[in-house]
Order: sequence, then structure tokens, then C-alpha cells
Amino acid sequence: MTAGIDLTILRSLLFVPANRPDRFAKAAMAEPDAVILDLEDAVGEADKESAREELATDFTDLPVIVRINASGTPWHPRDVAAVRALKPAGVILPKAETAQGVAAVVAALQGEVPLIALIETALGLANARAIAATAGVRRLAFGSVDYCADLACDHLREILLPARVELVLASRLAGLSPPIDGVTTVLDDPSVTAGDAAHARSLGMSGKLCIHPRQIAPVRRAFAPSEAEIAWARRVLAAGDGAVSVEGAMVDEPVRRRARTILASIG
Repeated sequence: MTAGIDLTILRSLLFVPANRPDRFAKAAMAEPDAVILDLEDAVGEADKESAREELATDFTDLPVIVRINASGTPWHPRDVAAVRALKPAGVILPKAETAQGVAAVVAALQGEVPLIALIETALGLANARAIAATAGVRRLAFGSVDYCADLACDHLREILLPARVELVLASRLAGLSPPIDGVTTVLDDPSVTAGDAAHARSLGMSGKLCIHPRQIAPVRRAFAPSEAEIAWARRVLAAGDGAVSVEGAMVDEPVRRRARTILASIG
């Protein structure tokens, strides 16, 4: 899958280690919205070079995204060159911390591959609005686990609430689609993934990074409007213009905009 895919509509994105080509097709069979070949955290230092040689997009018709190693690492320049030659659907830049640093990567990609900026440090969050406004950035994503490591805080919803809200605001101010939430580390309980995804959606996020195929289904369900939401949106739009009452609640233009957004998400 080549560059040019609309990264703004991806809801479920599944990581697979780039040094495990035997898992590429299996990851695609889980039917995520995109497969992420990971050159960073999932690959040990001894395997970085060989993993880069395994990059491919011909194993699926799904969008293929590559997470490269961060700027300043010894593997970063060759990762960028490989991605520029491969032309996947997108590239994820980890440890995105400054607009200048992100712009340098965009320039190195020479406009060949759209970029998702992964915010996972205090500095990155502080500069999220400037990063989101950087030309070439298509979307923000939240690296919540690394963010907690950077701040030495617990990985809990209430603690991460301000960070998630800031990424939603940064994306909106820059005219980007809502951001992608970070991973759920619990693998053996789909209800935890479902709860995390529903929480992210309630804050205005519109997708989630996944690290196991069994997380795909609950994530896709959480970010899709429910039948009740769809029915409500249709009733709201059928109620006419101006300020009216629908089922005892006031409906005006802001409410109609929300209804239109819900219906637009189902195609």
C-alpha cells in the first residue's frame, strides 16, 4: 500500500515488529484499519538493521505505516531513507518533541510520506500545538506509556486526562482530525481495551494504537457510533431548523453539528 491513503479515518492501528515478517500477514488478517511495522520499541538494538530490510507493503491491501526510530538515534537517518524509498501509507515519528524537529523529518521525507507525530514526553506535550500545526503532520498520536515513564506517573485515566485533552485541543486548533490514543497494555481482557477506547472517544479522540489482534474488535466497536447514537442523530436532523425540543432536550445548531458528525462517520 503506497502513500496517499487518508490517515485521518484510521481508528484501529495494529503494531507488529518489523523484524517478524512471518507476522505481517497475520496482523493484516486481524482486520485493523492499518498495520504498523515497528522499527522502534518492538525491535532490539541488535536487530535494528536487519528489521529495516524486512519492510514491505505487498503483504496486504490495508494501509501499512512504519514507526521509525526517533530523531537523534543512530538508526534514524537510515530509517527515514528506507521509508522514503518504500512509500508506505504513513510514518510514525516517536518522541516528537518540537516543531523544528518534526519539520526536519518532514523535510527529510521530501513530501513522499505523510507523518503521524507521536507525543510521548512532557516536552512533546508542551509543544503539541506547534507540532500539530507543522506542515506535513497529518495526525497526532499519544504514547501514553512512554509519557508516564517520562513523568514518573501512574498509567491511569484520571492522571492522563489533561494530556489527552490537550492533544484533542491541539489537533482541533491545527485543523487535524482527532488524535489517536495510546495502547492498552492488558492483553487478556478485551473489556479493558473496550473501556479505554470508549474513554478516549468520550474525550474527542478518534482512534487507538493496538498491540494484539484481539484488541482490534473492541476498539472498532468503541469508536463506531452505536445504533442509539445513530437513531438520535437522525431524529435531531429531522426536527427542523432553529431551537426545537427533541425528547425533552433543546436542539439547536451546535447539537445538529454533532448529529451530522455521527452520521458522517458511518458513511
